[in-house]
Amino acid sequence: MTLSESKVKAIDRIISSAIGRVFPGAVLLVGTLEGIFFERAYGTLNGTLPTNLDTLYDLASLTKVIATTTAIMRLVEECALHLNDKVGEFLDVDGEKAQVTIFELLTHTSGLQPYSDLWKYMQGNELKDALIKIQPTCRGKMQYSCLNFVTLMAVVEKITQKSFDEYVSEILDLPNTTFRPKDVQCCAPTSEREGKRLRGEPDDEIAYYLGGVSGNAGLFSTARDIHTFVVRLLKGEYASKKIVRYFTQTIVTDSSDPSMKRHIGWMAPVKGGSAGDFADETMFGHTGFTGTSLWITKDGLHVIFLTNKGFINRWDDRIQRIRILLHNAIFGQLLE
Repeated sequence: MTLSESKVKAIDRIISSAIGRVFPGAVLLVGTLEGIFFERAYGTLNGTLPTNLDTLYDLASLTKVIATTTAIMRLVEECALHLNDKVGEFLDVDGEKAQVTIFELLTHTSGLQPYSDLWKYMQGNELKDALIKIQPTCRGKMQYSCLNFVTLMAVVEKITQKSFDEYVSEILDLPNTTFRPKDVQCCAPTSEREGKRLRGEPDDEIAYYLGGVSGNAGLFSTARDIHTFVVRLLKGEYASKKIVRYFTQTIVTDSSDPSMKRHIGWMAPVKGGSAGDFADETMFGHTGFTGTSLWITKDGLHVIFLTNKGFINRWDDRIQRIRILLHNAIFGQLLE
């Protein structure tokens, strides 16, 4: 499998057009279960230092799938929980929150609010405990919420009796994939907070004020490590192939809006979404607020696109058009 010269030129043009406007630099990797057949670093980390293939990026919400969903898959594999288990089985919560299921958390149908500004008033374990106790407001409605994955993190910690970062590191076993990276000079800087440029610390406020580790964000990695993750995932090395297929191929829709679709833990492509015009619902992936994305076909073709758009403007949504054009160039040629 290979990309034509014209598609490579199109990819270079698409990414180069965004450098300095949307993000200072990026890494793109395209691979299959057999290996990598395209990888390239573009631009700089900060306007000066060149990006390279070993750059660690703040994955933001890719944490939800690479870390948290994989941890849940492993625990399902080990029969330590099942998808209809209720939160109250594991955590000291009351009210309707106790009745929310693992499935609802993974599919964003718990009814929890999208985010919380409690990080403005507390941090660490106090913040985590407060976030976990937040009650759902529209249970059954598909509403994307980072709080779902903070709760899942707490469930993983309760079952494993290990810190979330320790357990994730243990099961993923990837050399450059970590929370709280030690060598911050290898990390792409993102936005500014508390008068400093973030580098090796999460751009996400909840993950930042939890101390750098959360189920919704905070993981750092390289494109090559994510490629290894995809290969291992689809080969059944993290959980059985049957479990992986169930999580990545089940389609869950919002009863009030059938156009809203998800897999279990993973995003499903939707019209106008980041996976592009040629994606179908058998593909699965996720995006991250920092400008990251990962899309995978059921046969293992995958596109990993990592940027640090927050260095320029963390709220800039022009990254979405870049993602669509990029995936059109790649999937438009390679998908049959």
